[in-house]
Amino acid sequence: MSNPLRLPQFPRPSASPPPPWKPRRGRGPAARSALLAAPVLAGALLLGGCSGAADSQPPGRAVAPEGRAAPTPSWAKVTGPPHIVPAVREFRPADGIGWRPSKGARVVVPAGQQSTVADEAQLMAKDLGGLPVVWGEQTVRPGDVEVKLTGKDGGRPDNAPPTSTADESYTLTARGTRLTLTAPTDAGIFNGTRTVKQAVRTAGGLPEGTINDRPDRPQRGMMLDNARKPFTAAWIEARIRQLADLKLNQLQLHFSDDQGFRIQSDSHPEIVSGDHLTKDEVRHLVKVGQSLHVTLIPEIDSPGHLGAVLDHYPDLRLRSASGRVVRGAIDISNPKSGELIDSLLKEFARLFPGPYWHLGGDEYQALTVSDPASSFPQLARAAQDKYGSGATLKDLATGWLNDRQKTVEAAGKSRIEAWNDGFFAGGKVTADKNRTAVYWTGKEIGARDPAEYLNEGRTVLNANDEYLYYVLGEPNNFLYPTGQRIYESWTPRVLRGTSPVSVPAGQTGPDRIPGGRFAVWCDHADAQSSQQIADGIRLPLAALAQKTWDPRTPALSWAGFKTLANRV
Repeated sequence: MSNPLRLPQFPRPSASPPPPWKPRRGRGPAARSALLAAPVLAGALLLGGCSGAADSQPPGRAVAPEGRAAPTPSWAKVTGPPHIVPAVREFRPADGIGWRPSKGARVVVPAGQQSTVADEAQLMAKDLGGLPVVWGEQTVRPGDVEVKLTGKDGGRPDNAPPTSTADESYTLTARGTRLTLTAPTDAGIFNGTRTVKQAVRTAGGLPEGTINDRPDRPQRGMMLDNARKPFTAAWIEARIRQLADLKLNQLQLHFSDDQGFRIQSDSHPEIVSGDHLTKDEVRHLVKVGQSLHVTLIPEIDSPGHLGAVLDHYPDLRLRSASGRVVRGAIDISNPKSGELIDSLLKEFARLFPGPYWHLGGDEYQALTVSDPASSFPQLARAAQDKYGSGATLKDLATGWLNDRQKTVEAAGKSRIEAWNDGFFAGGKVTADKNRTAVYWTGKEIGARDPAEYLNEGRTVLNANDEYLYYVLGEPNNFLYPTGQRIYESWTPRVLRGTSPVSVPAGQTGPDRIPGGRFAVWCDHADAQSSQQIADGIRLPLAALAQKTWDPRTPALSWAGFKTLANRV
């Protein structure tokens, strides 16, 4: 893209937050109201120099056929390239005054009100101050926005997770006071609506010309540890909307750990912490995410980090040869352990639709001692009983995750992942070849280099703790990550430390390193309030969005990018 010069000085509209919603914390499920309306950019039309909304007709209803030709609107020319986070990858300027939301403008959807792009069109109409939406074949008038699918779509379900970056591509053309948004899927249309929303905020509209845009990496998002620190459904919803506006498309929920189990369980209500999300609240969040093309990815971590569950199942706690209880670790030699965790996996697989599941697998304490076999002889015996002579505790732990993967696959999950320290080399048992390694740690003793996973043919998602770990209280030399470091130094190829992984370039493309996920860990839960966390992660998420969307060196300096990110 070309390097923008000075940002146009247009007034920024105020953004109305979602309607207030105060869930009843820690109680049984209750019926929830319909999906909250997307926030409206109040006053957005004023950016185009008009006095108000063009029509009293509410968005989403067809208006009567026009009786006379609409006049061609007139406004101050929209100048410069689009100012967007993440920056658009290609803009071809043309002569003309560009497009602004104006009096009389409409959103035109030729595919009709039952099409997969209907909700995206309605959201954009609301974001633009309440433009009317008209359905079916219409004459596109001056000032209108036309929303069209270009692909056959193949019966793709509405708001389905993208299967490739091609699903998320879109084209925006401002020509002759009209704006046309086209894409092969509704995911691409949604991304285009985010560009329109930001362009109106930063410049009042879009300059004359054509944007062709698509992400570099298909998986882009955030992980939230809501096990150690509970967050309200309203706070999580606000993060989903924030991710969506940045074209980030995933939110992983780590809702079970030693400190808490934070979602209502019907099969094991005794394990649920007092401060938790009800299932109705989770269903609402899932629907919000689906409507905004943000997939919620559940994680029940095992065989470690299960303290809140095992508090109610003491017989399944892992004990050493001396009888010492290992906090959070489950005894994977006991068949009842697998039965317990499988029952939870099955229950929550129904709550979270979609193909993704995160198995955890990290920091199983039996594998961190100097002599695991002598410290935990029951695990050593179980490994050899199940996998034969020479099998070790690592084989037993690998088999545990393989068995849990079979459980969630039987429940319909197809895109399975686990933390990288749950993968071991050189054993008799190999981790399922279709399991993605989410690489976070290069600092722990014995941590394997990410090159090993790529050389094994694995997919590796970037969660580099050097750049992408926001750990409350900054324990163990973790420092709060800055947007500037991510923006200036990190790329998806930097999986460990500060240098790109040392493998051939062909092993670092989007098919092998599908993207990155920014992680919020709440080790010291009271170190920051939820508002401080929201403030602290805002610029890092914007930087992550830029670096996973466009592989090129950003055109803006950090100072310029920060100024822009503060405006959008």
